[in-house]
Amino acid sequence: MLLAYILINTEIGDEEKVYNALKETDGVLEVHIVYGVYDIVAKLQAEDTDGLRGIVEKIRKKAGLRSTLTLIVTK
Repeated sequence: MLLAYILINTEIGDEEKVYNALKETDGVLEVHIVYGVYDIVAKLQAEDTDGLRGIVEKIRKKAGLRSTLTLIVTK
């Protein structure tokens, strides 16, 4: 099992829309709107790196996203 976090910047005002879309995305375990450099933090879970790539690709195609940073958990 592979865990990762994805840090997301949204277009201004689209935080809630992206948050709600992520809550319905397979492989997303948790989603939080945060203050700071990023707007949203999500925890992802996949069977392997190919599965993780698929989840991240789905997320990156969502409307309202400006940029993402993916952090893969190693330990």
